[in-house]
Amino acid sequence: MRKRPVSEAADAEAGARGGYGNPGAHTLGGFDQMAAVLGGFWDSLLGEGRRFWIVAVSDSHVHFDEPTRAGSDFWPGEFQKTYVRATRSYDDVLEGLRRGRIFAVAGDLITSLDVEVSSAGRRASVGDTLTVPAGAPVAVTIRFRDPDTLNHGGQNPKVARVDLIAGDVTGVLSDRQAFRNPTTRVVARVPPERWMRRCADYEIEVPLPPVTRDMYVRVRGTNTADLEPQMDVPGENPWNDLWFYSNPIFITVGAASTPDRR
Repeated sequence: MRKRPVSEAADAEAGARGGYGNPGAHTLGGFDQMAAVLGGFWDSLLGEGRRFWIVAVSDSHVHFDEPTRAGSDFWPGEFQKTYVRATRSYDDVLEGLRRGRIFAVAGDLITSLDVEVSSAGRRASVGDTLTVPAGAPVAVTIRFRDPDTLNHGGQNPKVARVDLIAGDVTGVLSDRQAFRNPTTRVVARVPPERWMRRCADYEIEVPLPPVTRDMYVRVRGTNTADLEPQMDVPGENPWNDLWFYSNPIFITVGAASTPDRR
């Protein structure tokens, strides 16, 4: 993802830090609007039941330390990273990408993230599907690591809040131009005082109301006080506005089963 550093002299003339030439297509907190807008395009796909996974991207052309070439980009992985749950093999990494076992993060805000939904001893992780009986209680467990190290911006950012997001799966939209899921909502905004320390990680437990319809859950977090990611603006320091996103876990109402890992 292209993000203009605050030190770039031509930033005010070149546009927003997202680096896109088309007005209105700028990033929000460093992530594409298609993923960052709550209840927007990504949620509309998830609400149709589509296993549509997001990753961090790096549209890197000319690095920002090359001012004579009007550079405005980071090196791949310098600002945004994609983490895949996999063993150290090419095949398993590709399988993890196919199955959505992924989280994306900006500015090394976190270095690990595990999300799990559980009900009556059955569990599912990011990219998986858990089938539960109607009315079953479901708990969400979030574990993440906020590293005590400097990122490439020379900062050691701290997570200020973790959000648990849920949306209903209602089927294919009748309006193919809607690009919205009005059922998407933040079910919990969890500040640091509600986290539990688990060695080097933090853990959060969030109970959901009894599940009566098909749905999905996903997680995001930030180092800011913004309730929603804001449009990136010229001159903004990208290292001060960091977010991370997990891919979803689907919850299907039906006969109890083990997680569906298709």
